[in-house]
Amino acid sequence: MGQLMPLLIVIGSLAIVLGLFTALAGHVRRRGTAGGGLRGALAAHDEAWHGTAADSYYELQVQTDRKAPLPDDRWKRGPRSGRRD
Repeated sequence: MGQLMPLLIVIGSLAIVLGLFTALAGHVRRRGTAGGGLRGALAAHDEAWHGTAADSYYELQVQTDRKAPLPDDRWKRGPRSGRRD
């Protein structure tokens, strides 16, 4: 029994930790907060280890936040609208 007790403690602790991670995963899926956190963690990893990947991540964020350009109405005018004879 003395040799079996440490093994049972380790297995029980592992089961508790895995159960807590399973409950946390269910909570995150229900709330829908996994995307932002995971994206931020991967961005930090890329910034530390892959410089070009971090640059492209930030460029994609800028493109996402950028507003759509206003329509260019010079193509809608008549053929001589801006010219003087």
